[in-house]
Amino acid sequence: MASYWCRGNQGLKVIIDTNALMIPFQFNVDIFEELERLGYHTHLVPTSVIRELDTLVKSLKGGNRVAARVARTMAKRCEVVHADGHADDVIFELATEMSASVLTNDIELRKRLEQENITVVGLRQKNRLEIIS
Repeated sequence: MASYWCRGNQGLKVIIDTNALMIPFQFNVDIFEELERLGYHTHLVPTSVIRELDTLVKSLKGGNRVAARVARTMAKRCEVVHADGHADDVIFELATEMSASVLTNDIELRKRLEQENITVVGLRQKNRLEIIS
């Protein structure tokens, strides 16, 4: 399914979803600073998320398009994990295989991850990230 690598033991790993990469534009929250505060030092983005962002940049208009562009730039600050497929499925599988947490605000993905006892990080009170489950 996926080929990936991680840089050894550098703290906790977190996989970042498409909507989470848009948080800095939409809510003015530095997700990387917040993730570091929570102990996440390895930030991962699957190629399927990058492709999803590229599609959004091309298809959206106005502020949503700007948010997608900002998110695409944010993704450059992460390690890219080569994995094909639907983004939510890829994130779920990688989180399971890598024992990684997931940063997302997607309710359906969150429920799916919680059912498998995968740690979910999300936006709280529109000003900080917290471990949700």
